[in-house]
Amino acid sequence: MSDDPDYLGRLRDYYARHRVLPSYSRIGGLLGFSSKASVAKLVGRLQAAGYLEFTADRRLKPGRRFFERSVAGSKVAAGFPSAVADDLQDDVAIDQDLVRHPSRTVLVTVKGDSMIDAGLLPGDRAVVERRHTAAEGDIVVAIVDNESTIKRLAKERGRFVLKPENKAYPILRPKELEIFGVVVGSYRKYR
Repeated sequence: MSDDPDYLGRLRDYYARHRVLPSYSRIGGLLGFSSKASVAKLVGRLQAAGYLEFTADRRLKPGRRFFERSVAGSKVAAGFPSAVADDLQDDVAIDQDLVRHPSRTVLVTVKGDSMIDAGLLPGDRAVVERRHTAAEGDIVVAIVDNESTIKRLAKERGRFVLKPENKAYPILRPKELEIFGVVVGSYRKYR
């Protein structure tokens, strides 16, 4: 049962590639299960949790919670770097088109206004694909001195720097830079 989030992530990745859920035997092969009974137990748990449902002809389909994504418990600074927690709180369903790799995608809430000229406003949700590499020009969530920030990755004299998209903020020139992920989209809710 403790591996269920990983199994669900792998089923989400399969669905993102094929736009259909696999058969029981394919699930067994995909997840390394040796029996259909093990697959049936997993499907039962995921169905009870609302992630999977059955069609009238007993085929698997995404349930009401299948497209939810985890939201990090803390906000990520778009101003000066601040600590980020790895804890996850709520799950939120978002548009499928924003998520190429469901098992590596998280949402972070933007705090601060250093990226307003890129369209990232305080309170927006940034869709972040977790990876440790990025290209020059990407908007990234970066970790600098154990604190995280959202900035545009740029190069200056052959070194990576983090550029804000608001002239009121300085360019960050960290000695050490770790990429948490690349922003692949964002959204906001108007109240």
